[in-house]
Amino acid sequence: MDISVVVPLYNEEESLPHLQEWIARVMKENGFSYEVVYVDDGSSDNSWSIVQGFSEKYPEVKGLRFRRNYGKSAALNEGFKICQGEVVITMDADLQDSPDEIPGLRKMLLDNNLDIVSGWKKKRYDSKLAKNLPSKLYNWTTRKLFGIKLHDMNCGLKAYRNEVVKNIEVYGEMHRYIPVIAKWAGFTKIDEKVVVHQKRKYGVTKFGMDRFIKGYLDLFTINFVSRFAGRPMHFFGALGSLIFFVGFVIAAYLAYTKFILGIPHMTDRPLFYFGMLAMIIGTQLFLAGFLGELISRNNRTDRVYKIRETVGSLNGTKKTGQEWNGVEK
Repeated sequence: MDISVVVPLYNEEESLPHLQEWIARVMKENGFSYEVVYVDDGSSDNSWSIVQGFSEKYPEVKGLRFRRNYGKSAALNEGFKICQGEVVITMDADLQDSPDEIPGLRKMLLDNNLDIVSGWKKKRYDSKLAKNLPSKLYNWTTRKLFGIKLHDMNCGLKAYRNEVVKNIEVYGEMHRYIPVIAKWAGFTKIDEKVVVHQKRKYGVTKFGMDRFIKGYLDLFTINFVSRFAGRPMHFFGALGSLIFFVGFVIAAYLAYTKFILGIPHMTDRPLFYFGMLAMIIGTQLFLAGFLGELISRNNRTDRVYKIRETVGSLNGTKKTGQEWNGVEK
């Protein structure tokens, strides 16, 4: 199969018919063998009914429906498990990502032997204050922290080799930093392509103002996890040892002044309490690193997302109308 298109969606009933017709037209014009995987992230409108209708008209359509809203990262993660195409395209369901970009993204990925091609919405139609400015700030910070030279890290329109999506896990709000996760997993051939950004025609954005806070928290989380997830002792142990050493030096100095220089009332000096506090905190951090090592080696890594229904043949098994247990941490 040439292409898998993974579309996470949440309350996009008006956009879906237009999107599916657009994707089908592009695929037919280019002669691609393909599948479209819709992941309904607990929509409360008629989005799932529309996806079910697609399966009757388009045999290439597959879908699954979460029991509740888990977020875009969870939807992408489960969609990645299902897709079987050589090239995996992700796009949003709101018609702001153009399916006409699919052939160009696929060609660039394969011709240049890349792992990921990320879309760059160079000209945007979003609010400059609410979206453009925070996006530029996120992208600048990410480039500085991780050395990935992408102008639009959060663009939903991306192309991946199948092996990339099968070897990464996306959770929380980490969909914003999939290139970082992929680089951490060893897929370093990452480039970008300028793509057309469409104005939203239906509905409203599903991301509120809290995405600014979550975005930056996730940025620093993934920075920390990428460095120390498998070796927490390297961070907590080193920091704890350093702080404990500072406290020990203070205690040794005070002991020297009391027993060698004969200066009394050592415990009445504020420096004594700073030294004791440093040794206590250092010990706690060292123990935190030790416990982190134990947890990281024994913790179950699978996440379970409760999926209510599915449409189409998922991984070769027909499960329409049945429950399917995905995975959630």
